Amino acid sequence: MARIGRRSFIARALALLAATPASALAKALGYPRLLEGPMVGAVGPDHLTIWSRASGVFDVQVEYATDRGFRDAKTTPAVRPAADGDLCTAIRVDGLKPGATYFYRMRLDGVLDRNAPVAFRTRTAPAGPADFRVAFGSCCRIQLDPEQIVFSAIAQQEPDLFFWLGDNIYCDSDDAAAMADLYARQRSVQRLQPLLRRTPQLAIWDDHDYGYNNGDRHSPFRAQAMRVFRNFWANPAYGVPDTPGCFFKYAYGGVDFFFLDGRYHRDAPSAPDAPTKTMLGEGQKRWLKAELKASRAPFKVLISGTGWSTADMPGDSWSAFQRERNELFDFIRDEKITGVFGLSGDQHLGELNCIPWSEKGGYDFYDLTSSGLAQNINDDWPDQAPEVRIREVFSKGYNFGMLEFRMGSNPSVTLNVHDVLGGPVWDPLTLTPADLRNGVKSWERTIDPKQHARLRRFRAGGAYYGPDRP
Repeated sequence: MARIGRRSFIARALALLAATPASALAKALGYPRLLEGPMVGAVGPDHLTIWSRASGVFDVQVEYATDRGFRDAKTTPAVRPAADGDLCTAIRVDGLKPGATYFYRMRLDGVLDRNAPVAFRTRTAPAGPADFRVAFGSCCRIQLDPEQIVFSAIAQQEPDLFFWLGDNIYCDSDDAAAMADLYARQRSVQRLQPLLRRTPQLAIWDDHDYGYNNGDRHSPFRAQAMRVFRNFWANPAYGVPDTPGCFFKYAYGGVDFFFLDGRYHRDAPSAPDAPTKTMLGEGQKRWLKAELKASRAPFKVLISGTGWSTADMPGDSWSAFQRERNELFDFIRDEKITGVFGLSGDQHLGELNCIPWSEKGGYDFYDLTSSGLAQNINDDWPDQAPEVRIREVFSKGYNFGMLEFRMGSNPSVTLNVHDVLGGPVWDPLTLTPADLRNGVKSWERTIDPKQHARLRRFRAGGAYYGPDRP
């Protein structure tokens, strides 16, 4: 038998290695595993979406069952992540029952994920109107707070959905690798894991995860930022065919949520507020108006990365786009669209403000703001003056927002902000569809007496905050 020289042996080994499929290499040279995830994305009455990020290019599958012991287990077809997709996958699990609990676990190259071989639990959406709870927040700076204890408080509330309202990372970079790295670091926060693995996560962006501070449509890196954003989230849609962006509509439990992209198409906030100035862009605005007009849900929630009121004037929010904002409010009034209110982030505060469109023939638009999940608190709020401040500013630390929908014969929604320990910070505000229809003035009934006194003083020419400042 002829002897093979050392160099010949190495050459043959390298040739064999080069011809070996990627999956076989994973088995031979290590083991496939998840780097981040799993995370539950958008769910519907008949499906789940499970996001994850793998350690290499090999098959990823979701194994799921109605039984914790997986005696009735099924497995999704394999999906192979791509290197230029940051090795992320969002696998849709179809053919499920509405409002049902499912157990799931991940298989990588046919083997249970060695880092997390246990079963996780989540639920599909209800088939129709149902009671449910939504938690949301914004401004999550891992560089400031790598522990993020707020997520333990959120998980204890057991929300049915969690919404990220922007500044989900603080990248402030035009480098795609830097963005991906910050998303990966944020997904690895230990206290966040129970929420990610059980509760559906939906997201929009704001300036710090779009690129740079106060970024707008002029960013030459916006398409790149959009690509990375899509890799790391499992939303039901990203814009519409003729208009890119992170905006989409999501229906759950009889409520319609409209997630808006306030960055990709916006003009510079510093530009004069002319009739053509836009935050949404014509395509997104046309989509939003058509979807609002078509909606028959008793509540329609407009979700924005920045606040709806004039509190931040003349800042980076809707206060710098009042013509377009007012155009939307007039459209809602003129088309007799009921049940609309807003959520927002960005301000590094907890706020509950109101734009009193009842004074213009419509109804009062409420804006619940929660910020930040992990970010320094804004200290210039005493200089701000929203149209109507319904509750005292919460400026005592990290916080998250909560909505509780009761969707029986008399639908209602209760709004509040909770502190880092999970406690509510205000007396709750409860709204019904009857409060949100043309001709109804509700803010004078819902406002705190102290806030009402401050508003009267301000409207009379005095300071909004005087000696009674907390």
